[in-house]
Amino acid sequence: MPPKKRILIYAFGNPGRQDDGLGNRLVEELEPWLGECGYDHVELESNYQLNIEDADNIAERDIVVFVDASIEDIEDFHFGLVEPSEGRSEFTMHAASPAFILALCIKLYQKHPETYLLQIRGYEWEFLEELSTKTTQNLASALTFIKERITREDFGQSLSDKQI
Repeated sequence: MPPKKRILIYAFGNPGRQDDGLGNRLVEELEPWLGECGYDHVELESNYQLNIEDADNIAERDIVVFVDASIEDIEDFHFGLVEPSEGRSEFTMHAASPAFILALCIKLYQKHPETYLLQIRGYEWEFLEELSTKTTQNLASALTFIKERITREDFGQSLSDKQI
């Protein structure tokens, strides 16, 4: 049996800004499930924003899933492939985008992990440390989706209608 692909689930956002912390919360809720299932090939990380150092962080992974809250008009969440881009910010208010981090990884390390962005729809962005009540179902749906993907042998193949 071939070794399992090394997966990194990397959430970024500010938990002190209500729904901006959706990705961070997904990682918190995913951690105990990974332990119970014995999925030691999946690593979790959570930060306020992506940094150029993250290019090194993703270089040794086979699959990377960036997770962020979204202000976009999406139903509950979107999951799609990330293409490398030299542009620092794309569809995010953070300093560096997943596409930029991937491009930097390829340029510096000649590594190109299979990279995705999971965007979870948020609604409220006040200075509060709790998610808005409207996001509860969006988070639950995204969590169910990512758990199902982790259990698959072909993690990103045959993307569902959640593809961007």
